[in-house]
Amino acid sequence: MTPTPALDPLRLYRVTDAMQLLSMSRTVIYEQLRTGRIRSVTQGRTRLIPASAIFDYITLLEQEAASSQ
Repeated sequence: MTPTPALDPLRLYRVTDAMQLLSMSRTVIYEQLRTGRIRSVTQGRTRLIPASAIFDYITLLEQEAASSQ
């Protein structure tokens, strides 16, 4: 098993790294990217997710959970 990458605020993560950090499948990650819930950038043909986008997504999930209670 591959170790989970540490979240470094100045890092760009590949989709596979984001999958491990967020415990989500590839399909779910791409769906969240497609709908704009997770931001990304591209470098050539590679899609990269900034650490700030991962933090923002977690915050969004927490806000949604708090508002549904």
